[in-house]
Amino acid sequence: MSELLFKDWETLGHIATCATISFLVLFAFIRISGKRTLAKLNAFDFVVSVTLGSTLSSMMLLKVTVSEGLVALVIIIVLQYVLAFLAKKSKFMEKAINSTPTLLFYNGKFLTDAMKRELITEEEIYAEIRKYRMERIKDVRAVVMELNGEMTVIKKSDNLSQETSLDDINLHETK
Repeated sequence: MSELLFKDWETLGHIATCATISFLVLFAFIRISGKRTLAKLNAFDFVVSVTLGSTLSSMMLLKVTVSEGLVALVIIIVLQYVLAFLAKKSKFMEKAINSTPTLLFYNGKFLTDAMKRELITEEEIYAEIRKYRMERIKDVRAVVMELNGEMTVIKKSDNLSQETSLDDINLHETK
């Protein structure tokens, strides 16, 4: 019964090490595997959700002691906070943690290199345009794959001299 709450300090250290390594490895795997894996969560949110869920599951099924699970949860939450703080303070860290939107279609042209990187087909882009209830391709300024893996269709406007929602996207790839 006493091992239900605390086994030993060595086990706690083992859990702390495993939680840190697991979190970082899973985060790296999700970032490498691309946006298609995420289904509406960005990589950061996905890793936090999976690791928290897995840790809570282990605690609930008594695979680890409560103190071990709490150490893992604290580490996950601290890592989440530290990475979010770094992303807020540094553009480099923000891009490393959150990725960037990807332009897939611009001014009537499919951007095939970007489409290959994101594993997107022309048919998927056409389907997304139809989902936005747009018939004419010439009315589409851009199709963007967002941070969470969703695609957004941007309708052409007459006035491009003002700031647009595409200002944070590298338009040099379109030329």
